[in-house]
Amino acid sequence: MEVEAKFRLKEGVLEKIEGIARLYEDKEEIDVYLSHPCRDFAKTDEALRIRQEKRIKVTYKGPKIDAETKSREEVNVEVSSFNETLRLFEFLGFKKFRTVKKRRKIYRLEGAIICVDSVEGLGDFIEIEVEGGLEKKEEIFRIAGMLGYSRDESIRLSYLELLERSILENKEPSSGRL
Repeated sequence: MEVEAKFRLKEGVLEKIEGIARLYEDKEEIDVYLSHPCRDFAKTDEALRIRQEKRIKVTYKGPKIDAETKSREEVNVEVSSFNETLRLFEFLGFKKFRTVKKRRKIYRLEGAIICVDSVEGLGDFIEIEVEGGLEKKEEIFRIAGMLGYSRDESIRLSYLELLERSILENKEPSSGRL
Protein backbone atom coordinates (compact mmCIF):
# COMPACT_ATOMS: atom_id res chain seq x y z
CA MET A 1 0.00 0.00 0.00
CA GLU A 2 1.16 3.49 -0.83
CA VAL A 3 0.52 5.94 2.02
CA GLU A 4 1.31 9.51 0.98
CA ALA A 5 0.22 13.10 1.02
CA LYS A 6 0.95 15.87 -1.47
CA PHE A 7 1.36 19.61 -0.90
CA ARG A 8 2.18 22.60 -3.08
CA LEU A 9 5.80 23.58 -2.50
CA LYS A 10 5.91 26.76 -0.43
CA GLU A 11 8.77 29.19 -0.28
CA GLY A 12 11.47 28.10 2.16
CA VAL A 13 10.29 24.47 2.40
CA LEU A 14 13.03 23.07 0.16
CA GLU A 15 15.63 24.59 2.49
CA LYS A 16 13.88 22.99 5.48
CA ILE A 17 13.91 19.61 3.75
CA GLU A 18 17.59 19.94 2.88
CA GLY A 19 18.29 20.79 6.52
CA ILE A 20 16.66 17.69 8.00
CA ALA A 21 16.73 15.03 5.26
CA ARG A 22 19.34 13.36 3.07
CA LEU A 23 19.15 13.68 -0.72
CA TYR A 24 18.90 10.16 -2.09
CA GLU A 25 18.23 10.62 -5.80
CA ASP A 26 17.66 13.31 -8.43
CA LYS A 27 15.98 12.14 -11.63
CA GLU A 28 13.54 12.83 -14.42
CA GLU A 29 10.41 10.73 -14.78
CA ILE A 30 8.11 10.36 -17.76
CA ASP A 31 4.77 8.74 -16.92
CA VAL A 32 2.52 7.54 -19.73
CA TYR A 33 -1.00 6.89 -18.44
CA LEU A 34 -3.19 4.41 -20.24
CA SER A 35 -6.95 4.29 -20.62
CA HIS A 36 -8.72 0.97 -20.14
CA PRO A 37 -10.70 -0.41 -23.09
CA CYS A 38 -13.72 -1.41 -20.95
CA ARG A 39 -13.91 0.90 -17.95
CA ASP A 40 -13.38 4.55 -17.10
CA PHE A 41 -10.45 4.88 -14.70
CA ALA A 42 -11.56 8.43 -13.84
CA LYS A 43 -14.84 7.03 -12.51
CA THR A 44 -13.26 4.07 -10.71
CA ASP A 45 -10.40 6.23 -9.31
CA GLU A 46 -7.77 3.87 -10.71
CA ALA A 47 -4.71 4.43 -12.87
CA LEU A 48 -2.35 2.40 -15.03
CA ARG A 49 0.92 3.93 -16.08
CA ILE A 50 4.28 3.09 -17.59
CA ARG A 51 7.08 5.08 -15.97
CA GLN A 52 10.34 5.69 -17.77
CA GLU A 53 13.32 6.76 -15.68
CA LYS A 54 16.53 4.85 -14.98
CA ARG A 55 14.30 1.78 -14.79
CA ILE A 56 10.98 1.13 -16.49
CA LYS A 57 7.99 0.24 -14.32
CA VAL A 58 4.35 -0.55 -14.94
CA THR A 59 2.18 0.63 -12.05
CA TYR A 60 -1.45 -0.06 -11.24
CA LYS A 61 -3.00 2.29 -8.66
CA GLY A 62 -6.26 1.32 -7.00
CA PRO A 63 -8.93 3.72 -5.70
CA LYS A 64 -7.94 6.10 -2.90
CA ILE A 65 -8.99 4.73 0.48
CA ASP A 66 -8.64 7.75 2.77
CA ALA A 67 -10.25 11.20 2.84
CA GLU A 68 -7.07 13.06 3.87
CA THR A 69 -4.31 11.41 1.85
CA LYS A 70 -3.63 9.83 -1.52
CA SER A 71 -3.30 6.38 0.07
CA ARG A 72 -4.17 3.44 -2.19
CA GLU A 73 -3.19 -0.05 -3.17
CA GLU A 74 -0.33 -0.02 -5.65
CA VAL A 75 1.27 -2.78 -7.71
CA ASN A 76 4.62 -2.17 -9.45
CA VAL A 77 6.28 -4.42 -12.01
CA GLU A 78 9.68 -3.66 -13.49
CA VAL A 79 9.95 -4.32 -17.24
CA SER A 80 12.86 -4.20 -19.67
CA SER A 81 11.40 -2.22 -22.58
CA PHE A 82 9.21 0.88 -22.47
CA ASN A 83 8.18 0.66 -26.14
CA GLU A 84 7.45 -3.06 -26.11
CA THR A 85 5.42 -2.74 -22.91
CA LEU A 86 3.40 0.09 -24.42
CA ARG A 87 2.91 -2.00 -27.57
CA LEU A 88 1.70 -4.95 -25.50
CA PHE A 89 -0.93 -2.83 -23.74
CA GLU A 90 -2.03 -1.28 -27.05
CA PHE A 91 -2.53 -4.79 -28.51
CA LEU A 92 -4.76 -5.49 -25.49
CA GLY A 93 -6.91 -2.43 -26.24
CA PHE A 94 -5.37 0.12 -23.88
CA LYS A 95 -4.65 3.57 -25.31
CA LYS A 96 -2.16 6.26 -24.38
CA PHE A 97 -4.16 8.83 -22.47
CA ARG A 98 -1.81 11.47 -21.06
CA THR A 99 1.90 11.97 -20.36
CA VAL A 100 3.15 13.57 -17.14
CA LYS A 101 6.77 14.73 -17.03
CA LYS A 102 8.56 15.74 -13.86
CA ARG A 103 11.91 16.34 -12.26
CA ARG A 104 12.00 14.58 -8.89
CA LYS A 105 14.40 14.96 -6.00
CA ILE A 106 14.01 12.19 -3.44
CA TYR A 107 15.02 12.78 0.19
CA ARG A 108 15.03 10.28 3.04
CA LEU A 109 14.02 11.23 6.58
CA GLU A 110 13.72 8.57 9.26
CA GLY A 111 11.30 6.02 7.74
CA ALA A 112 9.82 8.46 5.23
CA ILE A 113 10.53 9.56 1.70
CA ILE A 114 10.04 13.20 0.74
CA CYS A 115 9.82 13.90 -2.98
CA VAL A 116 10.23 17.41 -4.32
CA ASP A 117 8.63 17.43 -7.76
CA SER A 118 8.70 20.00 -10.51
CA VAL A 119 5.85 18.90 -12.79
CA GLU A 120 5.67 20.18 -16.34
CA GLY A 121 2.54 22.32 -16.73
CA LEU A 122 1.67 22.27 -13.00
CA GLY A 123 4.52 23.66 -10.90
CA ASP A 124 6.27 22.44 -7.77
CA PHE A 125 5.02 20.04 -5.10
CA ILE A 126 6.22 17.84 -2.29
CA GLU A 127 5.00 14.34 -1.55
CA ILE A 128 5.62 12.64 1.77
CA GLU A 129 5.39 8.85 1.71
CA VAL A 130 5.77 6.20 4.39
CA GLU A 131 5.70 2.43 4.13
CA GLY A 132 3.05 0.45 5.92
CA GLY A 133 -0.67 0.72 6.37
CA LEU A 134 -3.04 3.63 6.74
CA GLU A 135 -2.15 3.88 10.45
CA LYS A 136 1.12 5.47 9.27
CA LYS A 137 -0.60 8.59 7.94
CA GLU A 138 -0.07 10.40 11.26
CA GLU A 139 3.66 10.14 10.60
CA ILE A 140 3.13 11.90 7.27
CA PHE A 141 1.26 14.76 8.92
CA ARG A 142 3.89 15.01 11.68
CA ILE A 143 6.59 15.52 9.03
CA ALA A 144 4.34 17.89 7.08
CA GLY A 145 3.91 19.94 10.27
CA MET A 146 7.70 20.10 10.69
CA LEU A 147 7.84 21.59 7.18
CA GLY A 148 5.09 24.14 7.85
CA TYR A 149 2.05 22.40 6.37
CA SER A 150 -1.33 21.75 7.98
CA ARG A 151 -3.57 18.76 7.26
CA ASP A 152 -6.03 20.83 5.27
CA GLU A 153 -3.32 21.77 2.76
CA SER A 154 -3.03 18.15 1.61
CA ILE A 155 -3.90 17.65 -2.07
CA ARG A 156 -5.62 14.32 -2.78
CA LEU A 157 -5.56 14.67 -6.55
CA SER A 158 -2.84 12.89 -8.52
CA TYR A 159 -0.64 14.80 -10.95
CA LEU A 160 -2.72 13.28 -13.75
CA GLU A 161 -5.95 14.57 -12.16
CA LEU A 162 -4.40 18.01 -11.56
CA LEU A 163 -3.19 18.14 -15.16
CA GLU A 164 -6.61 17.11 -16.49
CA ARG A 165 -8.27 19.80 -14.35
CA SER A 166 -5.77 22.39 -15.59
CA ILE A 167 -6.41 21.43 -19.22
CA LEU A 168 -10.19 21.66 -18.74
CA GLU A 169 -9.99 25.03 -16.97
CA ASN A 170 -7.76 26.51 -19.68
CA LYS A 171 -9.72 25.09 -22.61
CA GLU A 172 -11.39 27.64 -24.83
CA PRO A 173 -15.10 27.21 -25.55
CA SER A 174 -15.58 24.88 -28.49
CA SER A 175 -18.31 24.29 -31.02
CA GLY A 176 -19.37 21.14 -29.22
CA ARG A 177 -16.83 18.82 -30.83
CA LEU A 178 -14.10 17.28 -28.71
